[in-house]
Amino acid sequence: MTIASILQGRGDNSIISVAPGITVVELVALLADKRIGAVPVIEDEQVVGIISERDMIYGLRRDGARFLDRRVGDVMTSPVITVTSVTSPLEALAMMTRRRIRHLPVVDDGVLVGFISIGDLVKARMERIESEAAAMREYIQTA
Repeated sequence: MTIASILQGRGDNSIISVAPGITVVELVALLADKRIGAVPVIEDEQVVGIISERDMIYGLRRDGARFLDRRVGDVMTSPVITVTSVTSPLEALAMMTRRRIRHLPVVDDGVLVGFISIGDLVKARMERIESEAAAMREYIQTA
């Protein structure tokens, strides 16, 4: 199994992203409207950063309400940690755990092809475990 198979199995694989020039307050509205926790930041068709709810919490703590008027490009996490579509879900989970992050852009040959969350990876892992358990039960019952 690879990240590509998770992206394909998700159905709608549209990628919500933002430009570095939007304000944090505009980003807050987008995250709330789409009910998501992070987005990649794209400039000239390249992933230049990522910004998450956690980044906003830290920024609000540091700068107060004036943080909301700042540009995403000034407060995003960069350089961004990415995976490729051929990365295994376990590799991605290990990377997320080690780096204490919850979202990863999926980049192939410099092009953003997807965006995954730790929830996507855990769900795929649970489905695989359940499938293996069902196959084992069927095997035992027919043996």
